[in-house]
Amino acid sequence: MKYAIIRPILFNGTTMKRYLLFTVFVSGMTTLAAELAAGRLIGNVFGTSNLVWASIIGLILIYLTLGYFLGGKWADKNPTPGAMYRILAWGAFTIGLVPYIAGPVLRSAATAFEALSVGIMAGSFIAVLILFSVPITLLGAISPFAIRLSVDDTSKAGQVSGQIYAISTLGSFIGTFIPTLVTIPTIGTKLTFFVFGLSLLIVALIGLARFASQREMFKLVWMPVVLALVAALSAGQSLKNSAGQVYETESAYNYIQVQEANGFTLLRLNDGQGVHSIYHPDTLNYGGPWEQFLVGPYFYANRKPQDVKRMAIIGLAAGTAARQATAVYGDIAIDGFELDEKIVEVGKKYFGLTQSVPNLTVHIGDGRLNLERSPYKYDIIAVDAYRPPYIPPHMTTQEFFTIIASHLTDDGVLTINVGSVPGDRRLIDGLATTMGTVFPSIHIMDIPGTLNTMIFATKQPTVRENFSTNLVALAADPNVNPLLITAMSSTFANMKDGYQTTTVFTDDLAPIEWIVNDMVVSFVLQGGLEFLQ
Repeated sequence: MKYAIIRPILFNGTTMKRYLLFTVFVSGMTTLAAELAAGRLIGNVFGTSNLVWASIIGLILIYLTLGYFLGGKWADKNPTPGAMYRILAWGAFTIGLVPYIAGPVLRSAATAFEALSVGIMAGSFIAVLILFSVPITLLGAISPFAIRLSVDDTSKAGQVSGQIYAISTLGSFIGTFIPTLVTIPTIGTKLTFFVFGLSLLIVALIGLARFASQREMFKLVWMPVVLALVAALSAGQSLKNSAGQVYETESAYNYIQVQEANGFTLLRLNDGQGVHSIYHPDTLNYGGPWEQFLVGPYFYANRKPQDVKRMAIIGLAAGTAARQATAVYGDIAIDGFELDEKIVEVGKKYFGLTQSVPNLTVHIGDGRLNLERSPYKYDIIAVDAYRPPYIPPHMTTQEFFTIIASHLTDDGVLTINVGSVPGDRRLIDGLATTMGTVFPSIHIMDIPGTLNTMIFATKQPTVRENFSTNLVALAADPNVNPLLITAMSSTFANMKDGYQTTTVFTDDLAPIEWIVNDMVVSFVLQGGLEFLQ
């Protein structure tokens, strides 16, 4: 009888109900923040492809489903605030611990990923995702528990349930933006988990003290102390321990890593499988896609370096192509479009961007939008906007290439860097087909020793013979930078005969992710079979 008398007083109070709503708000916010931070935590090693995100989102939903089910059963078995806030405390505590527990696993996976050890990569990926099972399941239990504690009149059960799920969803909405726009770019992924976990833990401990007993609260007061100690002991620890790493940071868009290897400075993003920029003070020829952006004008007859006056680079990164263009063409005007401001800062600090390219104007923001707003026409437009493994779909469409054509001079050229996997040229063919609806001539070359292909599109009809004639003439000119001759020679030696006409990509339908996902899965499965053999 004593329990029956006390229960309505505790559960029906206005203060209790308001704090329950606040609790589900913070819980919903933390759940979505953890999901987005999980994408960055795992993406730093395994990339940010749709396949990775599908795995993360799918398993988070499974964990929440299990939490809803268990939360309902636990609430019916022990409908007390103490039980709910204990569950919340453990969920918050384990959320805060996730990145520190996952750290050693991820560092091992990063080493395996660099060596393409399929078995270790797969095992690490699964292990990290399993780490989220406990905290997300526990957080999923909170909403049904809160409903059980709030319903004192069954005629209003629907209204109460709707209110709690609305407040939880509003928290989730807020939790979508804070990690992406605020905490990850400013304090990093690990501290994002720590801040959200600790905040939710404080909510749980206050709830225990106010609506259960201070004794219950003091039983768990060690949790924030342990979280703080773990965070303090892990302060300054790198997310990756890659060989030659000299710098790492996180932005709203990328995990950014700078490495030194044999005197070369390398820019790697996210999973680190691609080199986005490279720098050496004593050389400009890097055997990659950057120098190939310089050769497009020579598909026109009788072209000379002094004919090139202005260049645009969409996907500037740390400025390798801009530095090479300045060496070959002099102080021409170069507009560099880069989405991630922190990458440009890294370029200035580690890649000589400011010192070696004073003629560069940097535009921060989406490349397509900023190019469309540009008042200039360009002799060369270079598109190197990969966010591995994808090219942004809106930079692959007929409409995008129409915008580019409108910003090229009458004898201008577009060059785009495309990736592929051995034996699968669907992405190359699709882009070439789409570009061919806007430009009269398309030329293709594969960069030897890489998975990169360069597609050249000229605004006027051109033929390969023009290129070879220009190469011979320029090679005999001692005033031409040797880098241009080397790049042109590589282009000419690795030209392809054409492409297979396929789908035209449009703003309405550009199945880039579908094509790339299929290419990646096939490539990974082939690698897995080779590993098993």
